[in-house]
Amino acid sequence: MMRELHIVSKEIAPHNSSKILMDGVELDKAKAVMIMIHGRGATAESILDIAQYFIVDAVTYIAPQANGGTWYPYSFLMPTEQNEPGITSGLQRISEIVDHVVTSGIPEQKIMLLGFSQGACLSLEWTARSNKKIGAVFGLSGGLIGPNATLRNYSGTLENTSVFLGCSDVDFHIPKERVIESADIFKKLNASVTITLYPNMAHTVNDDEIDQVNSIMRDVAKK
Repeated sequence: MMRELHIVSKEIAPHNSSKILMDGVELDKAKAVMIMIHGRGATAESILDIAQYFIVDAVTYIAPQANGGTWYPYSFLMPTEQNEPGITSGLQRISEIVDHVVTSGIPEQKIMLLGFSQGACLSLEWTARSNKKIGAVFGLSGGLIGPNATLRNYSGTLENTSVFLGCSDVDFHIPKERVIESADIFKKLNASVTITLYPNMAHTVNDDEIDQVNSIMRDVAKK
C-alpha cells in the first residue's frame, strides 16, 4: 500500500516541499531500497506502479514527486543553466532521500535508483556527481545531463555500482549517442555498466528492461 514519507528539507527549492511516496516493505524490514524518479508530466504514483513487475522480496520503494510534474523545464540537452533551479533541486531531493535511508540503517550498497526519461537523466546525473557507491542505478530512456561537449569533471570511483542503460536506438527525446557516451563515462568511473539499445522501440519501458532490473535487484538484495 502506498503511503507518504515525510522528509523535512533544509532548503527552499522547487521540489523540496513536494510529497514523497513509499510502497513495499517498511524500511526496518528492507533488504534493499529502490528510489524511483518519474518522467516529465508523470507522477510518483505512476513510477511506483512499475514496482508491481519486480519480483525481489523485502524491497522498499520510494518515489518523490516533482513540483508541477516536471523536474526541469527544457530538454536535458539544453544548457544546464536554462534548466535551473530544477536540476539542482531534483538532485537535492534525491540526496535527502538517500541520507534518510542511510540514517534508517540501510547501507549505501543496498540502495538503488531507477528513473524513466527525465527521471532517468536526473538519476544518472546524481549517481555520477555523488561519488557514492550505491547498489545500482537504472537509466531507462535517459542519459547524463547537458549539451554536447559538456565538460564531465566527475571525480572518484563508483566501484561495485551496477549501471544499466536501456533505450530505443531511435528515441526522439534521447539520442543514442548520449546513451553511449553516458555508458563510457560510467565505465571510466569504474562502474559495472550494461547498455542495451533496442531497435525501433518507442519511448517506453519494455519486458527485457524489467528482466534486467530484476536480475540486478536480486544481486543487490543479496549483498
